[in-house]
Amino acid sequence: MSFYSFSKVVVLIGVILGTASGCTTAATLSTVTPTVAPVSEKSASIVVDGSTGAVLYQASADLPRVPASLTKMMTLYLTFEALKSGRITKTTLLPVSARAASQAPSKLGLKPGQTIDVDTAIRAIVVKSANDVAVVLAEYLGGTEEQFAAQMTAKARQLGMRGTNFHNASGLPDPQQITTARDMALLGMSLRKHYPQEYYYFVTRDFVYNGKLIRGHNRVLAQLNGADGIKTGYVRASGFNIVTSISDNGRQLVAVVMGGETARSRDAQVVSLVNAYLPQVASRF
Repeated sequence: MSFYSFSKVVVLIGVILGTASGCTTAATLSTVTPTVAPVSEKSASIVVDGSTGAVLYQASADLPRVPASLTKMMTLYLTFEALKSGRITKTTLLPVSARAASQAPSKLGLKPGQTIDVDTAIRAIVVKSANDVAVVLAEYLGGTEEQFAAQMTAKARQLGMRGTNFHNASGLPDPQQITTARDMALLGMSLRKHYPQEYYYFVTRDFVYNGKLIRGHNRVLAQLNGADGIKTGYVRASGFNIVTSISDNGRQLVAVVMGGETARSRDAQVVSLVNAYLPQVASRF
């Protein structure tokens, strides 16, 4: 479906209720605060109680937006799925194709013919948002990036993400690649729910590759107590995006901000939303 046809759709997305990985049913997210008017045509935001699925705040949450590197959340979802099934292990060596190595930055700088293990690949995506590594995983798991993107979209539908279409594994510009803030919140909750054993990766702030310390650019991890992920993203068409997860004293919250004018303003907005709505989140203790 094209970007323009998606722009006519208002989507009501569900909270994930199923327990099996990748096999879920959905129920309507309950909104407890009024919708707020968008700031710009790129902007969208939503705050969801991660335990109950209640929507505490939303603004343009169902309108089509460009995911940018938030796309890699689904790339990692399918990677975690492959780990759980035993198809790959964290030490599996992934071959690097010329196509993967040629991806535009941000990238790890892989060369054609070399290999990278799965554990390092995951860290490179979480911390560096490496586009070359995303394609390496896509080609290994899907045969081609195009086939992997089709699997990503199919998984999105299975999770209840009805306003999302993936066309690549990295989030590099593609007019057919769209999502919604609500869908990104659902994906964030799905990652925690279905892959708790791998979720620790998202709090990673840096890692060492070839003797070099590579630092991440998710500044919100250091600004909010209980922040444990998940992903930032930017291309010109999207503005600055972020999905932030909080786990604090038994309370779980997912906040999505899309279309920020700068990384700093995006971060300030998501911090403000978390501080405003975390007190409304139900504690599981």
